[in-house]
Amino acid sequence: MRPGISVITLGVDDLGAALRFYRDGLGLPTAGIIGQEFEHGAVVFIDMQPGLRLALWPRASIAHDTGLPLGAASPTNLTLGHNVGSRAEVDRVMARAETAGARILKPAHDTFWGGYAGYFQDPDGHVWEAVWNPAWQADAGT
Repeated sequence: MRPGISVITLGVDDLGAALRFYRDGLGLPTAGIIGQEFEHGAVVFIDMQPGLRLALWPRASIAHDTGLPLGAASPTNLTLGHNVGSRAEVDRVMARAETAGARILKPAHDTFWGGYAGYFQDPDGHVWEAVWNPAWQADAGT
C-alpha cells in the first residue's frame, strides 16, 4: 500500500452549523451540502491542498455507515494542524477562527521547540493547531 490520505472526515452534530463555520467563518471553499437526497448521505467536502479534502459528515451518519454505536465525542482523539509561513499568519488564523465562533484553547505562543502555535476548537469540539514551524517550508497560507 502506498501511504497517503485523500479525505479527512470530521463527525459533526449540526451539518449546517459546521458548514457556516468552515465556509463562512474560516473562508474555506466548498460547494456546500451535497447528498441530501440520500438517507445518511448529506455531507460537505472542502478542497484543501491538491489531493486532500476535508469532509464534514454527521456523527449519526458515520455511526450508521460503520455500524458503530454513536458515542460521546472526544476532542483529544485527534488534532488537525494548519502550518503557515509566519508568526503573523498564525495570529491571523487564530483571529479569524475566533471571529468565526471557535473557542480559543491556547492563544498563539512561542513553543519549546522554536515555533509559534495556538489551539482552537470548532463548534463540534475538533481541535485545530495553527502553527509556524521554522524548520518546515509552509506551502499554504491562511
